[in-house]
Amino acid sequence: MRKIIGLKPLDNFVLEVTFDNNYLKLFDFKNYLNLPVFAVLNNNEIFKTVKNKLYFIEWENYEIDLSADTLWHEGKDVTIENKLVT
Repeated sequence: MRKIIGLKPLDNFVLEVTFDNNYLKLFDFKNYLNLPVFAVLNNNEIFKTVKNKLYFIEWENYEIDLSADTLWHEGKDVTIENKLVT
């Protein structure tokens, strides 16, 4: 299982996630906001309260979480001039 070592909520419901292998990915959360369980996160202030729990992320006050593996598989690699940031 992947381990999250860095997490930064960005504007427009995007998460910047750094994994224990030093890969940096951007996870676009907008598609999840259409699901009933995640609907409360459709407020940018609430969305940005996300916490890193190493193997998952969590919005503690709302009992909502998402696994590190989901973030890894669905996240987009961050590149600079076609070079992977590691």
